[in-house]
Amino acid sequence: MTEREALIALNMLPRIGPIRVGRLMQRFGSASSILGAPRSKLEQAQGVGKDLAKILQHWEDHADLSAELSQISDRCLTLLTPQDEQWPTPLRELPDAPLVLYVWGEITSADNHAIAVVGSRRTTNYGRSCAQKLSFQIAGAGYTVISGLARGIDSAAHEGAVAAKGRTIAVLGSGLAQVYPAENMPLAELIADGHGAVVSEFPLNTAPDQQTFPQRNRIVAGW
Repeated sequence: MTEREALIALNMLPRIGPIRVGRLMQRFGSASSILGAPRSKLEQAQGVGKDLAKILQHWEDHADLSAELSQISDRCLTLLTPQDEQWPTPLRELPDAPLVLYVWGEITSADNHAIAVVGSRRTTNYGRSCAQKLSFQIAGAGYTVISGLARGIDSAAHEGAVAAKGRTIAVLGSGLAQVYPAENMPLAELIADGHGAVVSEFPLNTAPDQQTFPQRNRIVAGW
C-alpha cells in the first residue's frame, strides 16, 4: 500500500480524524505504518483505546479503498495530500488540516492568495448583488475567491468570480459525488471547467450533515 492510499483509507474511517492521525503518524512514522501496526501498540497510543484500535486494525471492514480509488479515476478527479506540491500552502498552517483533498478542476499556485466570501443562505437581492460585485472585484484584482457553494451569498460569491473571469474555489460540506445543494451542480461544473476547483476532504459518497459543514468551514477560513 502506498502512503497516498493509506491516507485515503484513514480518511474514510469513522471517529479517527486528522488530529488523531497526525499524532499516530508521529508515533508510527507514516500512514501506512498506522494501518499495519499491532493492535496492542495502537491501544497504547494517545487518544486511541480499544475501540479505535479495533477500527484501525480492521480498517478494511470500514473503508472500501479499491472502490474509492476506482471512483476517483472514473470521475477524473485529482487526489492531493500534504506531500504534494499542489497542496494549498495556507492549509499547512492548520493544526487540524485535512488528510486529503479531492479536487474537481485544478488548484494552482495563484490560489494560495485567496479571500473567503461567505454568508447567509437566506439572503436579500441586495445581499446577493453586493456579494457578486465584491467577488467580481476581488477576482479581478487577481485573488482567488473561496466559498462553500451553499445557497445565497456563497453562490453569489462564486458567480461574481466567474463573471470576472477569475478563479474561485468551492469547498464542499459533502463528498464530490454528493454535491450539495443539487441545484448548484451547473455552478460547480462551471467552476471546475477552467475557473478553479470544487474540493472536499470527505470521501466521495459522504452526504452532508450538521457536522460536515463546520468541518468544511475551517478549510475555508484557513485557506
